[in-house]
Amino acid sequence: MAEKVEKIIYFCTHGGEDCEKAAICFAMAGAAVALDIDTTVALQGKGVYLALKGYTNHVPEVGGFAPISKLISDFLEYGGKLLVCKPCIEERKIEDTQLIEGAQITAGGTLNLLALESDAHLVY
Repeated sequence: MAEKVEKIIYFCTHGGEDCEKAAICFAMAGAAVALDIDTTVALQGKGVYLALKGYTNHVPEVGGFAPISKLISDFLEYGGKLLVCKPCIEERKIEDTQLIEGAQITAGGTLNLLALESDAHLVY
């Protein structure tokens, strides 16, 4: 009998305008990946800016966390999944070619299913 895979999803709705919430989200998500939890971060609202190439280079460090660009790159490198809300990027006139490597565009139906399948979900 196969072991149950634990799943968690983090909804990040803030970018540089509240860099502490963004950093906490990716610090927590990185810790989950390190625990071998199937981890997804879904960027919505202003959070989608975090997936924009070069954007995080201008987000200040806060709360003793590593720079947000490092938190995100480490999260992706260690197997985390990064989803970006399609309607949110369309509203902000962001093209998929402007997103960082590893970012996947998605919409509400998929996010709702992922939330239902997850053992936990947190919103930042």
